[in-house]
Amino acid sequence: MTVKLSALLSGIAAFAISAAQAADKPPIKIGLLEDQSGEIALFTLPKVRGTQLAVEEINKAGGIAGRQLELIAYDPQFDNSKFQEFTRRLLDKDKVDVLFAGATSASREAVRPIVDNSDVLYFYTNQYEGGVCDGNMIGTGGLPEQQFSTLIPWMMEKYGKKVYIIAADYNFGQISAEWTRKLVTENGGTIVGQELIPLGVSQFGQTIQNIQKAKPDWLMTLVVGNSQSSFYEQAPAAGLKIPMGSSITIGLAFEHKRFKPPAMENMHVAMNWFEELDDPKAKEFVARWRAKFPNETYVNDMGQNAYAAVYMYKKLVEMAGGSTKLADIRKQIATGKACIDAPEGQICIDPKSQHAAHRMWQISVDAAHNVKTERSWDRIEPYWLGQIGCDLTKDDPKEQYTPSNLPKK
Repeated sequence: MTVKLSALLSGIAAFAISAAQAADKPPIKIGLLEDQSGEIALFTLPKVRGTQLAVEEINKAGGIAGRQLELIAYDPQFDNSKFQEFTRRLLDKDKVDVLFAGATSASREAVRPIVDNSDVLYFYTNQYEGGVCDGNMIGTGGLPEQQFSTLIPWMMEKYGKKVYIIAADYNFGQISAEWTRKLVTENGGTIVGQELIPLGVSQFGQTIQNIQKAKPDWLMTLVVGNSQSSFYEQAPAAGLKIPMGSSITIGLAFEHKRFKPPAMENMHVAMNWFEELDDPKAKEFVARWRAKFPNETYVNDMGQNAYAAVYMYKKLVEMAGGSTKLADIRKQIATGKACIDAPEGQICIDPKSQHAAHRMWQISVDAAHNVKTERSWDRIEPYWLGQIGCDLTKDDPKEQYTPSNLPKK
């Protein structure tokens, strides 16, 4: 079913502007494509709600440059062909000013070529495998240099240098596994096994046996979706108790809330947001969220990133003197002054890569599924793309790079 959320979200009458004002200042149209049904909807619905909350707050405060926000959202139902169909509808029919779309890297890559043929700004708000150098896109989630580069050396020092990887078999899992191999090898370790698992798989008996046979010191888990998450219940039931690391577990899919203890014991993750964050601004944000969405299971990384991204868009439009044009906004990004105070802390957009610098935390989960902060960083820049030659202030290749696919010089 297609869902369309329209105009001002919390009572059109309460936030409507007069006909005369509307003629002078039409609304800024925000297009939103996030899965509201299907395999990963449990984890992506907070992205919808985070966007709703930000739009509502901004409209109550007067909008952006005196213009109210109109949110137009469709449900792609975990179907990349629908992502493409609805992207075209939002751009061509609904005439949105900005697009927020996609949780999986596959959905992002379905959308991105269509957006690249337009003059519309695209926010991708998820943690991902990194590497996209595209002037139409702003990435506001965590990246390998913020997650893997901090977590993997720590895991190897604490638990050992023999590592097994299980990852979802699509671009996110494949490239994240490549990053894991690279960093493990650079730190003197060995990959003792790797499995790429198709989306939708829910039975892991053979995988668990393979891990037990390989006898790794720890396991990098990059499984995606409701089905693949069943690994975390099946592994301890089969006697596999092993330290685990991840870039997506807990913060995105809140397995520590969904599964009974001690299924997630000894899980370690580096991330830019988790609901248990012990910070006054974070707690106040969670309180506001739960006042509006009292039945939310967990205010996840996706939700916080989506919320913050709307405020980043507000900041950029205001920096551009009220313009929503891509060229005007990119000029402002190039100044290096695009920063906001988000629930996690200050977020700034790097001019070269158009990705976000974040505060970061490394957390662990105990046998009772309590979350503990092991380490934290006030700011980690999205430095990798700039190091390998991506500079969107000078060139716009619209490419995705990986450790094995670097820019040609």
